[in-house]
Amino acid sequence: MKYGLFFGDSITYGEYDGVFGGWVDIVKRYALQKYNEGSNELILFNLGIGGETTEGLIKRISHEMEARNSSEGNVVFISYGANDLAIKEGAAMVSPERFKTNILTAVQKAKQYAEDIYLISILPVAEKIDGVTVASGKLRSTAAILKYNEILKETAHENKITYLDFYSGFVDDKEVLLSGDGVHPNEKGYGIMAEMAIPIIERYL
Repeated sequence: MKYGLFFGDSITYGEYDGVFGGWVDIVKRYALQKYNEGSNELILFNLGIGGETTEGLIKRISHEMEARNSSEGNVVFISYGANDLAIKEGAAMVSPERFKTNILTAVQKAKQYAEDIYLISILPVAEKIDGVTVASGKLRSTAAILKYNEILKETAHENKITYLDFYSGFVDDKEVLLSGDGVHPNEKGYGIMAEMAIPIIERYL
């Protein structure tokens, strides 16, 4: 039995999807349906916390993994940045430099327990909120998303782990894949994410 651990924010948690519960829950149900007695069992844990940045991740990742450490190996997905890069009161919630340090720290901690680690890209935002301060007081921009995604891509390459590029799967159709707030996917968007993730999950089933 292997464990799959999904760390992230509200997009990992599945916020704004009242139908399917988000992409991780879709993948979780798929893994449960594919399991047959005598085959490999993969137990998936959705560890997304709404509003969390990498500052929260590095405080809890070791505890979460130690509590769910499979003797047959863990598969870890790390999906952060949408909150880190948000400008609030004139500054990014987590600077690019600090973001890189935090992601690297998380990867190093995960390697103590995981056989495979995947870094997940930040999704694009809708045109209507690109560079606009929204009701929560946060401002997100395409320029920042591209910058933080490059950090994720570089960190994945430097540490010989996989970069899962949801951004490219969304960017051309983002206006129909994002919910009304322009940040979280809608049901269709979460479905696209699940479709991109399921081939990875199948490797462990």
